[in-house]
Amino acid sequence: MAAIPAGPADMSARPERDRSPASHGGSSTNRLIGIDLARGLAVFGMYSAHVGPDVTVGGPVGFLLETARGRSAALFALLAGFSLVIITGRPRPHTGRAGRQVRARVMIRAVVLLALGYALTALDTDVDVILSFYGLLFLAVLPLYRLRAATLALIAAAGALILPQVLFAIRVSIEGGTWADAVIAHDPLARISGTDGIIELLVTGEYPVLTWIPFLIAGMAVARLDLTRSGTRCRLAIVGGVLALLGYGSSWLALHLVPHALSAVASATDGGSASSAWWSDTVGRLEGRPPPAWLLVAVPHSQTSFSVVANTGVALVVISACLTVAERMPRLTRLATPVAAVGMTALTMYVLHVVALWFFGDVWYVAAVDEDTMAALPALLSFMAAAMVLAVVWTRRFRRGPLEQALHLATQPAWNIR
Repeated sequence: MAAIPAGPADMSARPERDRSPASHGGSSTNRLIGIDLARGLAVFGMYSAHVGPDVTVGGPVGFLLETARGRSAALFALLAGFSLVIITGRPRPHTGRAGRQVRARVMIRAVVLLALGYALTALDTDVDVILSFYGLLFLAVLPLYRLRAATLALIAAAGALILPQVLFAIRVSIEGGTWADAVIAHDPLARISGTDGIIELLVTGEYPVLTWIPFLIAGMAVARLDLTRSGTRCRLAIVGGVLALLGYGSSWLALHLVPHALSAVASATDGGSASSAWWSDTVGRLEGRPPPAWLLVAVPHSQTSFSVVANTGVALVVISACLTVAERMPRLTRLATPVAAVGMTALTMYVLHVVALWFFGDVWYVAAVDEDTMAALPALLSFMAAAMVLAVVWTRRFRRGPLEQALHLATQPAWNIR
């Protein structure tokens, strides 16, 4: 099952640390609320994947659940890149001693998230914990933090078009050989964590770094923009809509125009009809060696170019909408305050939900066997309500969530770097 991390980005890095020239006006405050709101929606999208009914329930509820799954993870990842830019300096990247300090802070955060991710994985829930992947992703994109928005956008686009093909080739190689087993056998990280170590983080995991890098880089590009301008938000929505249409539409066309593509995808998965492979994970999970036709799908977590492009587009539209709501609709923004509070404490809320699923494991299993019905919907609503209540109560007294604060304190030694 898809997992997501706390706030998709460095979940402890709240946008209030923005010190751009515009950060002293009202627009800046609205902008930050908009980012928190987007992050909160991503948290709820994650909850729907781990706690809610299966998308096969159909109707409006099934459609909403199906829309959230996978795409909320992409939104998290994109916001992770946004937070990375805030940590390392926005609008101007830190250089010199300050630059060395912020790089050290990001490295410490990455190590902590890596360890926390493996600790949650050890609980053996059904959640594919994303935090360890985040840790490596932060390290991978850190060298790019000084680049401008246009350059970052070009790198993200190139990564979306090239890296999925590289990943596909490596996965085919792994299925046909034994070299990956040899790497895992000699990987200290694999021995310590009890997982496939670096091979899993880079290639075989649910969130392989090779194909999730474009999301973070795209988020970094967004963070370099002047989001106080309505024109910028509008262009962001237009670009997002075009990317979503291009990704999902091209996948649909390819699957229907390339001979035998649908049948090849259907035979390679454990799900239902391959006709949904252009946008929905109801097609099922890939089993065994992936066929070349798999590169034509746009299913969330399929690690294809179509999927990365489309999900990036959806994430951009959601961010633009949240920023616009915060800027133009103060009443709606006030009503959405509990959701934004969840976004402010996303790391804490993510970890708590994984721990809750572990603690109530047996009880939850009884409910989960009927997840193809609406029986799991009350549990999902309860998780969401509990998260909002806890987040609102906490944020009224504290600036950061408890785990966000712990992660912040863990980076304090970095300020001693000269």
